[in-house]
Amino acid sequence: MSRYAQPDRRPAVVTGASSGIGAATALSLAAAGHPVALGARRTDKCEELAAQVREAGGEASVHPLDLTDTDSVTAFAAAVTADLGDIEVVVSNAGAVAPGTIHEVDSECFARELDLNIVGAHRLVRAFVPGMVERRRGDLVFVSSDVAVRARPFMSSYAAGKWGLEGMAHAMQMELEGTGVRASIVRPGPTWSEMGTDWEDEEAAFVLNQWVRFGLARHPHFMKPTAIADAITTVVSAPRGVHWNLVEVSPEAPLSKQEER
Repeated sequence: MSRYAQPDRRPAVVTGASSGIGAATALSLAAAGHPVALGARRTDKCEELAAQVREAGGEASVHPLDLTDTDSVTAFAAAVTADLGDIEVVVSNAGAVAPGTIHEVDSECFARELDLNIVGAHRLVRAFVPGMVERRRGDLVFVSSDVAVRARPFMSSYAAGKWGLEGMAHAMQMELEGTGVRASIVRPGPTWSEMGTDWEDEEAAFVLNQWVRFGLARHPHFMKPTAIADAITTVVSAPRGVHWNLVEVSPEAPLSKQEER
């Protein structure tokens, strides 16, 4: 018997699904009964994840996806729709971050990150949202970051990208009002994922120390990706008539020692 619940069939797309928040979100949505389409450049990792979903009785589809390539996004959308049917949930999660001082970073590198973090999300919107509007039903979730409201230094274009992503999402919320399509933002705080694992140790240590310097790391706790995945699943599971516009998810501080009196 399937371990996965079977509510109304609502196929879901997750980008950046090969690891971290994306992988955890795919498993969470599948456990909630959603057929899941996994998109990333590393399809081998997505296939491993899809096997877990299928072994537990769920549906999963895997196709290569490069959000910086419009043709790749178009082909992905056609392929997953053919596999699973009309897509009702899209989780825009893929992103990249590189360390660096903004005035020293190569402009082409800066632009590539913005292309993935903002324009890539828009390519996804163009591929799926018109169909949702036509069907008068759908959920779009943008995975943002707390840098959108509290910029962190030495992360190149990342803060600018997330500020821009949230600006687009807020505008879409107004534009989509009354269409039956909900655009939501999930804004994580510090979370353990593969993002940043390609940094040199010295670079990572420098950036983290600067966060402390500017009061952006009040405690050392990071969240597991499952915390964000559960928030995303909650957002798209809201009943009709309810819209979770913005959900902030932050790591809880460690228990402080009770001071003696």
